[in-house]
Amino acid sequence: MLLKSIVPLCFLAAAVLAVPAQEKRVHHHGDLSERPHDDAHGFQYDHEAFLGKEEAKTFDQLTPDESKDKLAKIVERIDKDRDGYVSHAELHSWIRHRQRRYIQENVDKHWKDYDKDQDGKIAWDEYKNTTYGYYLGEEFDDVDDKATYKSMLTRDERRFRTADRDGDRIATREEFTAFLHPEEYDYMRDVVVQETVEDIDKNGDGKINIDEYIGDMFTPEDGESEPDWVHTERKHFSEFRDTNKDGYMDAAEVANWVLPGEVDHADNEAKHLIHETDTDKDQKITKQEILANWNMFVGSQATNYGEDLTRRHDEL
Repeated sequence: MLLKSIVPLCFLAAAVLAVPAQEKRVHHHGDLSERPHDDAHGFQYDHEAFLGKEEAKTFDQLTPDESKDKLAKIVERIDKDRDGYVSHAELHSWIRHRQRRYIQENVDKHWKDYDKDQDGKIAWDEYKNTTYGYYLGEEFDDVDDKATYKSMLTRDERRFRTADRDGDRIATREEFTAFLHPEEYDYMRDVVVQETVEDIDKNGDGKINIDEYIGDMFTPEDGESEPDWVHTERKHFSEFRDTNKDGYMDAAEVANWVLPGEVDHADNEAKHLIHETDTDKDQKITKQEILANWNMFVGSQATNYGEDLTRRHDEL
Protein backbone atom coordinates (compact mmCIF):
# COMPACT_ATOMS: atom_id res chain seq x y z
CA MET A 1 0.00 0.00 0.00
CA LEU A 2 1.48 3.39 -1.00
CA LEU A 3 0.89 6.22 1.46
CA LYS A 4 2.05 9.81 1.29
CA SER A 5 4.65 10.66 3.88
CA ILE A 6 2.42 13.30 5.46
CA VAL A 7 -0.16 10.75 6.63
CA PRO A 8 -0.23 10.91 10.46
CA LEU A 9 0.75 7.73 12.30
CA CYS A 10 -2.69 7.38 13.87
CA PHE A 11 -4.22 7.18 10.41
CA LEU A 12 -1.50 4.86 9.19
CA ALA A 13 -2.45 2.33 11.88
CA ALA A 14 -6.04 2.31 10.66
CA ALA A 15 -5.05 2.33 7.02
CA VAL A 16 -3.07 -0.88 7.14
CA LEU A 17 -6.31 -2.73 7.95
CA ALA A 18 -7.47 -2.17 4.40
CA VAL A 19 -6.82 -5.40 2.52
CA PRO A 20 -5.48 -5.16 -1.04
CA ALA A 21 -8.01 -6.40 -3.57
CA GLN A 22 -5.98 -9.43 -4.64
CA GLU A 23 -5.91 -10.67 -1.05
CA LYS A 24 -9.71 -10.57 -0.88
CA ARG A 25 -9.94 -13.43 -3.37
CA VAL A 26 -11.99 -16.20 -1.88
CA HIS A 27 -11.30 -19.55 -3.44
CA HIS A 28 -12.63 -22.55 -1.59
CA HIS A 29 -9.78 -24.94 -0.99
CA GLY A 30 -11.73 -27.94 0.21
CA ASP A 31 -8.76 -30.21 0.68
CA LEU A 32 -7.18 -30.51 4.12
CA SER A 33 -3.61 -29.85 3.08
CA GLU A 34 -1.69 -28.60 0.08
CA ARG A 35 0.67 -31.57 0.47
CA PRO A 36 0.22 -34.60 -1.78
CA HIS A 37 -1.71 -37.41 -0.09
CA ASP A 38 0.68 -40.26 -0.77
CA ASP A 39 1.56 -42.32 2.29
CA ALA A 40 4.41 -44.00 0.43
CA HIS A 41 6.25 -40.69 0.50
CA GLY A 42 5.41 -39.51 4.00
CA PHE A 43 2.48 -38.52 6.17
CA GLN A 44 2.59 -34.71 6.04
CA TYR A 45 -0.89 -34.54 4.50
CA ASP A 46 -2.27 -36.69 7.33
CA HIS A 47 -0.45 -34.59 9.94
CA GLU A 48 -1.98 -31.34 8.65
CA ALA A 49 -5.41 -32.94 8.27
CA PHE A 50 -5.40 -34.37 11.78
CA LEU A 51 -3.76 -31.45 13.60
CA GLY A 52 -4.29 -28.41 11.39
CA LYS A 53 -1.46 -26.81 9.46
CA GLU A 54 -0.10 -24.60 12.24
CA GLU A 55 -0.27 -27.24 14.96
CA ALA A 56 1.44 -29.74 12.64
CA LYS A 57 4.41 -27.38 12.50
CA THR A 58 4.78 -27.45 16.28
CA PHE A 59 4.79 -31.26 16.29
CA ASP A 60 7.54 -31.19 13.68
CA GLN A 61 9.85 -29.81 16.37
CA LEU A 62 9.12 -32.55 18.92
CA THR A 63 10.94 -35.78 19.59
CA PRO A 64 9.06 -39.03 18.93
CA ASP A 65 8.41 -39.53 22.66
CA GLU A 66 7.06 -36.01 23.02
CA SER A 67 4.84 -36.53 19.97
CA LYS A 68 3.42 -39.75 21.38
CA ASP A 69 2.71 -38.16 24.77
CA LYS A 70 0.82 -35.26 23.20
CA LEU A 71 -1.03 -37.57 20.82
CA ALA A 72 -2.23 -39.69 23.76
CA LYS A 73 -3.80 -36.60 25.33
CA ILE A 74 -5.42 -35.65 22.02
CA VAL A 75 -6.97 -39.11 21.70
CA GLU A 76 -8.65 -38.64 25.09
CA ARG A 77 -10.18 -35.40 23.83
CA ILE A 78 -11.42 -37.03 20.62
CA ASP A 79 -13.11 -39.89 22.52
CA LYS A 80 -16.11 -37.82 23.56
CA ASP A 81 -18.19 -40.66 25.01
CA ARG A 82 -15.22 -42.06 26.95
CA ASP A 83 -15.84 -45.61 25.78
CA GLY A 84 -12.17 -46.23 25.02
CA TYR A 85 -12.65 -46.12 21.25
CA VAL A 86 -12.41 -43.43 18.60
CA SER A 87 -15.31 -43.90 16.22
CA HIS A 88 -15.55 -42.58 12.67
CA ALA A 89 -18.01 -39.89 13.82
CA GLU A 90 -15.66 -38.73 16.60
CA LEU A 91 -12.64 -38.62 14.31
CA HIS A 92 -14.62 -36.86 11.57
CA SER A 93 -15.80 -34.24 14.07
CA TRP A 94 -12.25 -33.71 15.33
CA ILE A 95 -10.78 -33.20 11.86
CA ARG A 96 -13.51 -30.71 10.93
CA HIS A 97 -12.89 -28.85 14.19
CA ARG A 98 -9.14 -28.60 13.53
CA GLN A 99 -9.69 -27.40 10.01
CA ARG A 100 -12.04 -24.62 11.16
CA ARG A 101 -9.79 -23.55 14.01
CA TYR A 102 -7.67 -21.30 11.79
CA ILE A 103 -10.83 -19.46 10.77
CA GLN A 104 -11.79 -18.75 14.37
CA GLU A 105 -8.25 -17.61 15.16
CA ASN A 106 -8.36 -15.25 12.20
CA VAL A 107 -11.71 -13.83 13.34
CA ASP A 108 -10.39 -13.43 16.89
CA LYS A 109 -7.38 -11.53 15.57
CA HIS A 110 -9.53 -9.05 13.64
CA TRP A 111 -12.42 -8.75 16.08
CA LYS A 112 -10.75 -6.38 18.52
CA ASP A 113 -9.66 -4.10 15.66
CA TYR A 114 -13.22 -3.50 14.52
CA ASP A 115 -15.44 -3.83 17.59
CA LYS A 116 -14.53 -0.34 18.75
CA ASP A 117 -17.33 0.06 21.31
CA GLN A 118 -16.76 -3.50 22.59
CA ASP A 119 -20.44 -4.41 22.47
CA GLY A 120 -19.79 -7.84 21.00
CA LYS A 121 -20.95 -6.82 17.52
CA ILE A 122 -19.44 -5.00 14.57
CA ALA A 123 -21.54 -2.43 12.75
CA TRP A 124 -20.84 -1.67 9.10
CA ASP A 125 -19.88 1.88 10.08
CA GLU A 126 -17.34 0.52 12.58
CA TYR A 127 -15.73 -1.63 9.92
CA LYS A 128 -15.90 1.05 7.22
CA ASN A 129 -14.50 3.85 9.38
CA THR A 130 -11.72 1.72 10.80
CA THR A 131 -10.65 0.43 7.42
CA TYR A 132 -11.36 3.39 5.15
CA GLY A 133 -12.27 6.31 7.41
CA TYR A 134 -9.34 8.60 6.73
CA TYR A 135 -9.48 8.00 3.00
CA LEU A 136 -13.24 8.53 2.91
CA GLY A 137 -12.75 11.97 4.40
CA GLU A 138 -10.32 12.79 1.63
CA GLU A 139 -12.43 11.04 -1.02
CA PHE A 140 -9.52 8.65 -1.55
CA ASP A 141 -7.38 11.49 -2.92
CA ASP A 142 -4.50 10.51 -0.64
CA VAL A 143 -3.88 7.11 -2.23
CA ASP A 144 -2.19 6.38 -5.52
CA ASP A 145 -4.85 4.00 -6.83
CA LYS A 146 -8.10 5.81 -6.07
CA ALA A 147 -10.28 3.57 -8.24
CA THR A 148 -9.01 0.40 -6.55
CA TYR A 149 -9.85 1.66 -3.08
CA LYS A 150 -13.31 2.80 -4.15
CA SER A 151 -13.87 -0.62 -5.67
CA MET A 152 -12.66 -2.29 -2.47
CA LEU A 153 -15.12 -0.29 -0.40
CA THR A 154 -18.03 -1.17 -2.70
CA ARG A 155 -17.03 -4.81 -2.64
CA ASP A 156 -16.68 -4.89 1.15
CA GLU A 157 -20.10 -3.32 1.61
CA ARG A 158 -21.73 -5.79 -0.74
CA ARG A 159 -20.12 -8.71 1.09
CA PHE A 160 -21.02 -7.24 4.51
CA ARG A 161 -24.67 -6.80 3.49
CA THR A 162 -24.83 -10.40 2.32
CA ALA A 163 -23.24 -11.73 5.52
CA ASP A 164 -25.64 -9.61 7.62
CA ARG A 165 -28.55 -12.01 7.46
CA ASP A 166 -31.05 -9.92 9.44
CA GLY A 167 -30.22 -6.73 7.51
CA ASP A 168 -29.57 -4.54 10.54
CA ARG A 169 -26.10 -3.49 9.26
CA ILE A 170 -24.60 -4.97 12.42
CA ALA A 171 -22.62 -8.21 12.26
CA THR A 172 -22.74 -10.77 15.01
CA ARG A 173 -19.63 -12.90 15.44
CA GLU A 174 -21.08 -15.56 13.14
CA GLU A 175 -22.02 -12.97 10.50
CA PHE A 176 -18.57 -11.37 10.73
CA THR A 177 -17.03 -14.81 10.26
CA ALA A 178 -19.12 -15.19 7.11
CA PHE A 179 -17.90 -11.75 5.99
CA LEU A 180 -14.23 -12.66 6.44
CA HIS A 181 -14.56 -16.26 5.20
CA PRO A 182 -17.53 -16.38 2.83
CA GLU A 183 -16.28 -19.58 1.20
CA GLU A 184 -17.29 -21.43 4.38
CA TYR A 185 -20.99 -20.49 4.20
CA ASP A 186 -23.53 -21.71 1.69
CA TYR A 187 -25.55 -18.48 1.83
CA MET A 188 -22.43 -16.53 0.75
CA ARG A 189 -21.99 -18.68 -2.35
CA ASP A 190 -23.14 -16.06 -4.86
CA VAL A 191 -20.75 -13.46 -3.43
CA VAL A 192 -17.80 -15.86 -3.70
CA VAL A 193 -18.63 -16.58 -7.33
CA GLN A 194 -19.23 -12.92 -8.19
CA GLU A 195 -15.96 -11.77 -6.64
CA THR A 196 -14.01 -14.54 -8.36
CA VAL A 197 -15.43 -13.60 -11.76
CA GLU A 198 -14.70 -9.91 -11.15
CA ASP A 199 -11.10 -10.69 -10.21
CA ILE A 200 -10.34 -12.76 -13.31
CA ASP A 201 -12.67 -11.28 -15.97
CA LYS A 202 -10.41 -8.59 -17.43
CA ASN A 203 -12.59 -7.59 -20.39
CA GLY A 204 -15.70 -7.14 -18.26
CA ASP A 205 -18.02 -9.45 -20.20
CA GLY A 206 -19.12 -11.28 -17.07
CA LYS A 207 -17.43 -14.58 -17.87
CA ILE A 208 -13.93 -16.04 -17.97
CA ASN A 209 -12.18 -17.11 -21.15
CA ILE A 210 -9.14 -19.36 -21.25
CA ASP A 211 -6.65 -16.50 -21.57
CA GLU A 212 -8.11 -14.81 -18.50
CA TYR A 213 -8.08 -18.11 -16.62
CA ILE A 214 -4.41 -18.76 -17.41
CA GLY A 215 -3.45 -15.11 -16.99
CA ASP A 216 -4.71 -15.15 -13.43
CA MET A 217 -2.15 -17.86 -12.60
CA PHE A 218 0.76 -17.28 -14.97
CA THR A 219 2.29 -14.28 -16.70
CA PRO A 220 5.31 -15.22 -18.83
CA GLU A 221 8.48 -13.17 -18.79
CA ASP A 222 9.91 -12.03 -22.12
CA GLY A 223 10.70 -15.07 -24.21
CA GLU A 224 9.61 -17.51 -21.50
CA SER A 225 7.77 -20.60 -22.65
CA GLU A 226 4.81 -21.98 -20.76
CA PRO A 227 5.72 -24.64 -18.18
CA ASP A 228 4.04 -28.02 -18.23
CA TRP A 229 1.64 -27.17 -15.42
CA VAL A 230 0.20 -24.32 -17.50
CA HIS A 231 -0.45 -26.73 -20.39
CA THR A 232 -2.20 -28.98 -17.86
CA GLU A 233 -4.36 -26.07 -16.68
CA ARG A 234 -5.32 -25.26 -20.27
CA LYS A 235 -6.44 -28.86 -20.66
CA HIS A 236 -8.37 -28.67 -17.39
CA PHE A 237 -10.14 -25.53 -18.60
CA SER A 238 -11.25 -27.15 -21.84
CA GLU A 239 -12.10 -30.59 -20.46
CA PHE A 240 -13.42 -29.88 -16.96
CA ARG A 241 -14.00 -26.20 -16.21
CA ASP A 242 -15.90 -25.24 -19.39
CA THR A 243 -18.57 -27.89 -19.05
CA ASN A 244 -20.86 -26.60 -21.82
CA LYS A 245 -17.91 -26.19 -24.22
CA ASP A 246 -18.72 -22.63 -25.27
CA GLY A 247 -15.17 -21.38 -24.63
CA TYR A 248 -16.03 -19.58 -21.39
CA MET A 249 -16.64 -20.22 -17.72
CA ASP A 250 -19.94 -18.67 -16.69
CA ALA A 251 -21.08 -18.15 -13.10
CA ALA A 252 -22.36 -21.71 -12.69
CA GLU A 253 -19.11 -23.17 -14.01
CA VAL A 254 -17.07 -20.87 -11.76
CA ALA A 255 -19.15 -22.09 -8.81
CA ASN A 256 -18.32 -25.69 -9.67
CA TRP A 257 -14.65 -24.71 -9.80
CA VAL A 258 -14.21 -22.70 -6.61
CA LEU A 259 -17.02 -24.17 -4.50
CA PRO A 260 -17.35 -27.81 -5.51
CA GLY A 261 -18.96 -28.89 -2.26
CA GLU A 262 -19.49 -32.53 -3.18
CA VAL A 263 -16.39 -33.98 -1.48
CA ASP A 264 -16.19 -34.21 2.30
CA HIS A 265 -12.43 -34.37 2.72
CA ALA A 266 -12.68 -34.65 6.50
CA ASP A 267 -14.90 -37.69 6.12
CA ASN A 268 -12.50 -39.28 3.64
CA GLU A 269 -9.52 -38.64 5.90
CA ALA A 270 -11.29 -40.12 8.93
CA LYS A 271 -12.04 -43.26 6.91
CA HIS A 272 -8.45 -43.39 5.69
CA LEU A 273 -6.92 -43.09 9.16
CA ILE A 274 -9.25 -45.73 10.58
CA HIS A 275 -8.60 -48.11 7.68
CA GLU A 276 -4.83 -47.81 8.12
CA THR A 277 -4.92 -48.07 11.92
CA ASP A 278 -7.79 -50.44 12.75
CA THR A 279 -5.85 -53.69 13.11
CA ASP A 280 -8.80 -55.78 14.34
CA LYS A 281 -11.12 -54.31 11.68
CA ASP A 282 -13.96 -53.41 14.06
CA GLN A 283 -14.41 -50.01 12.35
CA LYS A 284 -13.14 -48.08 15.38
CA ILE A 285 -9.71 -47.49 16.84
CA THR A 286 -8.27 -47.62 20.33
CA LYS A 287 -5.61 -45.41 21.83
CA GLN A 288 -3.22 -48.34 21.54
CA GLU A 289 -3.91 -48.73 17.82
CA ILE A 290 -3.40 -45.01 17.28
CA LEU A 291 -0.17 -44.85 19.27
CA ALA A 292 1.13 -47.89 17.40
CA ASN A 293 0.76 -45.79 14.23
CA TRP A 294 1.60 -42.45 15.85
CA ASN A 295 3.80 -41.26 12.98
CA MET A 296 0.78 -41.29 10.64
CA PHE A 297 -1.21 -38.98 12.92
CA VAL A 298 1.50 -36.58 14.09
CA GLY A 299 4.98 -35.53 13.09
CA SER A 300 8.28 -35.15 14.85
CA GLN A 301 11.87 -34.35 14.05
CA ALA A 302 12.50 -38.04 13.45
CA THR A 303 9.59 -38.70 11.09
CA ASN A 304 10.25 -35.56 9.06
CA TYR A 305 13.90 -36.48 8.75
CA GLY A 306 12.80 -39.83 7.39
CA GLU A 307 10.40 -38.16 4.95
CA ASP A 308 13.17 -35.82 3.79
CA LEU A 309 15.42 -38.82 3.12
CA THR A 310 12.65 -40.48 1.11
CA ARG A 311 12.10 -37.35 -0.97
CA ARG A 312 15.81 -36.90 -1.61
CA HIS A 313 16.11 -40.52 -2.71
CA ASP A 314 13.19 -40.10 -5.12
CA GLU A 315 14.76 -36.98 -6.58
CA LEU A 316 18.06 -38.71 -7.37
